[in-house]
Amino acid sequence: MEQQANKIRRRNFLKKGGITSLSLALGMPIVFGKNLPDGVTPIGLDSETIQGLPNKHPEMTILNDRPINAEAPAHLLDESITSAERFFVRNNGIPPEKSSINLEKWTLTIEGESAKTTKTFTLAELKKQFKNYTYQLTLECGGNGRKEFNPPAKGNQWSIGAVGCAAWTGVRLKDVLAEVGVKGDAVYIGYYGKDTHLSGSLEKQPISRGVPISKAMEDESLIAWAMNGEPLPYLNGYPLRLVFGGWPASCSGKWLHKIVIRNQVHDGAKMAAPSYRVPCKPVPPGSKVDNKDMCIIESMPVKSLITFPKTGATIKLNQNLPIKGHAWAGDLAVSAMQVSIDFGATWQTCALSQPANRLAWQDFSGQISFPQKGYYEIWAKATDENGEAQPMVLPGWNPKGYLNNACHRIAVKVV
Repeated sequence: MEQQANKIRRRNFLKKGGITSLSLALGMPIVFGKNLPDGVTPIGLDSETIQGLPNKHPEMTILNDRPINAEAPAHLLDESITSAERFFVRNNGIPPEKSSINLEKWTLTIEGESAKTTKTFTLAELKKQFKNYTYQLTLECGGNGRKEFNPPAKGNQWSIGAVGCAAWTGVRLKDVLAEVGVKGDAVYIGYYGKDTHLSGSLEKQPISRGVPISKAMEDESLIAWAMNGEPLPYLNGYPLRLVFGGWPASCSGKWLHKIVIRNQVHDGAKMAAPSYRVPCKPVPPGSKVDNKDMCIIESMPVKSLITFPKTGATIKLNQNLPIKGHAWAGDLAVSAMQVSIDFGATWQTCALSQPANRLAWQDFSGQISFPQKGYYEIWAKATDENGEAQPMVLPGWNPKGYLNNACHRIAVKVV
């Protein structure tokens, strides 16, 4: 934390010195520097410490090792379908020992006050009894982008890589719920996994969240056992998990062994405020917010990510720079994608693909030219189908540092 604090102090010192000091720190003039928004420091002054993690790409960044949490630098997410080795890890507890997982004995029980019956399924029964589906679904941690909040918010200091879009295979949750029977008073489902609390207590759940029954009943809501045609990665929920595309990834329980159908909002661990909640109304930065004034996060906001080139790229003047990336918008589709090289004074439209299916992210691409030598930043802005666009800088502050959908930006040097 001290290293992070020193980094913030250095950025603030340079910012106070104005564009001249920032240009000196970068070693070249900041073209369009007069347009740099207040409170924003050039991304070219940032640096990340890259660490290793078994079974993940060596460039994944570890934020915490108990529990393990790791994200991918933006350039690792260039694939249209995120590979298992590049998919972020967000854990609240300790995964079950892999050696203790017996696929033949692993079961899923469906019960609850709003379940007409209680039923238990083995993995083999789930696969055989219900039709199997594969969807590309976007999962993003609710705290993705937390490191930009000021005053700082407690928790893992995610930058931009706690997101991915994989091809998930499993059965529709609604088909399994229909087999069990859902009473008319059902309003929520909750999950329980076999991960254990950091304290070692078997009485405490590290996390037990869920979604409204309407989300549970969507076609794309899956009980999944595979990612990209292979068994789920161990750190991402092997052998069974929920996948609710477009909502905070905390809703998509891992190491799944029980689902409860509730006649109330689920009250498991991490469901109560302030966890995964934001102020129902905007508040000034640094405010203390009463738990009763916090609302549960549901659909994630519109967002985008530049995955090519890698930040810090250098090109020659008169060269066109190809760019690529992805955009997503929670339950919605993205309708437009733009980029800017002059800190938002003007915007250029990018080509934008259609999603592979509902709740999958969309690829974008473009070509950029630069008017003169110097330092530039490419800022990316997506707009959803309701006309809601990403803000240039950090949106409304909240105590837990959730839902940062500010424009992603990369540094480019033209020589």
